[in-house]
Amino acid sequence: MDIKQVTVIGAGLAGCEAAWALANRGFKVRLCEMKPKKYSPAHKYSGFAELVCSNSLKSADTASACGMLKEEMRYMGSVTMQAAEKTKVSAGGALAVNRELFSDAVTEAIKNHPNIEIVYDEITEFPESNTIIATGPLTSDALAEKIREKCGEALSFYDAAAPIITAESIDMSLAFFATRYDKGDADYINCPMTREEYEAFYNELINAESVPLKAFENLKVYEGCMPVEVLAKRGIESVRYGCMKPVGLTDPRTGRRPYAVVQLRKENNEGTLYNLVGFQTNLKFGEQKRVFSMITGLQNAEFVRYGVMHRNTFLNGPQLLDKNFMLKCSDNVYFAGQITGVEGYVESAASGIVAGINLAHALMGKPPLLLPDTCMTAALSKHISTENKDFQPMGANMGILPALEDRIKDKKLRYRTIADRGLNDLKKALESQL
Repeated sequence: MDIKQVTVIGAGLAGCEAAWALANRGFKVRLCEMKPKKYSPAHKYSGFAELVCSNSLKSADTASACGMLKEEMRYMGSVTMQAAEKTKVSAGGALAVNRELFSDAVTEAIKNHPNIEIVYDEITEFPESNTIIATGPLTSDALAEKIREKCGEALSFYDAAAPIITAESIDMSLAFFATRYDKGDADYINCPMTREEYEAFYNELINAESVPLKAFENLKVYEGCMPVEVLAKRGIESVRYGCMKPVGLTDPRTGRRPYAVVQLRKENNEGTLYNLVGFQTNLKFGEQKRVFSMITGLQNAEFVRYGVMHRNTFLNGPQLLDKNFMLKCSDNVYFAGQITGVEGYVESAASGIVAGINLAHALMGKPPLLLPDTCMTAALSKHISTENKDFQPMGANMGILPALEDRIKDKKLRYRTIADRGLNDLKKALESQL
């Protein structure tokens, strides 16, 4: 297929990575960016790859989930990792950057690439073919509406998510598997609470500190997505008759129905991650850790994602996208960045690399990039494309990677072993494909 002109919409981290990957493979790229003509409510700087809410790209340690992902991106020729290295500032074990210098470095690299043309304009129509849409969680209203027309109700305009914890951090001597009235398989982990435990938890919940909503995030929330702390303030029995109702459950330790129960549901098929059912929340992350650790069996809970409640335009990836980030049944229309259901700066950038390489491969008649299941990039690609009726955005975490064949109790050694395995597998895979 002799197509050399492609389009990337959005010059955030994902869009810049996608444009860079395509341009480096000989394609002429039209990179469309509406700044500085028009800004989203969150953006202020005119440069590309603007970091809005933090200057940290998380841990630099490759034995951490995000550190591992950044190393994978370096293997794949990441432009944002090159810019981050040039503009990093001291931040202990994290990779933090000077925001403006980082943006300037990415912008300069993109503008100086001979195969990239910058088009400063808002795109308001859905593309027909050979395009990557990387417009982020604050996609402009006009384009978001066109995406909605194309994708239907599988486009969300807000993110109401409950926390996710690792299965291994749940104290199963206190929690138990069961479904209400023993219907179906015992897929839920149940955390029973006495009256005294519930009342202590309730008092901390209603007095915990929430994240202030920005003007553009002050959305009307549907009843089913109401933050648990807001529901709790309706009265002490409100959550006990809501997401913490104990009906149909018997605590095997006592033989009786608990006073209240928190249910945990599998977040992935492997059963390594569980989410707190009905615990959508807008509490600050530290408060979530403090208050939710009061739940029976969760005193040592390891949170891989905290709950969030904010505007976040994202697709229901499992319905719409394949693991290559292509819109199913489209003529080479791909998505990248947080709009796909990955969460975080680094994750967004990584998805842009994958989308860019895969569009290039498709147009060159080559098979899609085959990533080993053991690497973090593949795990995120799998998350956004694997059937999940309760799909929510996900960031990099060790819980979405395949478990080791041999169990390692020491957490640091386990994570190091998992990371080394994934990075070695990815190196070998890329040698034969890139």
